Amino acid sequence: MRCEEEGILPSDRLFSPSAERNKAPISEVLSQVLPERGIVLEVGSGTGQHALQFARAMPNLIWQPSERDPDCLRSILAWLAVEEFPNVRPPVHLDVCALPWAIDSAAALVCINLIHIAPWSATKALFCGGRSLLRGSGLLCLYGPFQRQGRHTSPSNRSFDLLLRRQNPAWGVRDLDDVSRLADGAGFDLLQSHEMPSNNLIVVFGKRA
Repeated sequence: MRCEEEGILPSDRLFSPSAERNKAPISEVLSQVLPERGIVLEVGSGTGQHALQFARAMPNLIWQPSERDPDCLRSILAWLAVEEFPNVRPPVHLDVCALPWAIDSAAALVCINLIHIAPWSATKALFCGGRSLLRGSGLLCLYGPFQRQGRHTSPSNRSFDLLLRRQNPAWGVRDLDDVSRLADGAGFDLLQSHEMPSNNLIVVFGKRA
């Protein structure tokens, strides 16, 4: 998650209104999907609001936030200083395209609102890194807007896609079929998809053992 549009609190904490709105619905689905125990790497943790919500809702899991943006890394640390959780590790710097990653292994990987604000090469790197990271039949969970069969699922997603592509031609709302084909080539199977508020999806891929 990028931090450009977030507000700034009195400390280094950044606040994202969208993260605040979607953290509970995402947490509710992830609590049904993720394994009962193990380390979960969150790629692109943004402000840190999601990590705290997930740690509170799923105390048996160990959460590893990560970011490449220095302001976001400071924000995550600041949130953790205000509200401490024993099951959240300090954030690590992680650029999905810089392989190998700084994490050795995890039971699951969660990535929220990233692949549409990054070039397609970042999605490829995400699955490549996930394949090396995940143990056994670990899970890779994506959240965000998707096209389906080459079509947008709502007028708002179409407008959002045009806005993204005007900012950077390499960005854009990805087609779930394209992502699934990429995942299949990287050794992942599409297991589930969950409809979310504001025309988003949570898509769950499982690594083939």
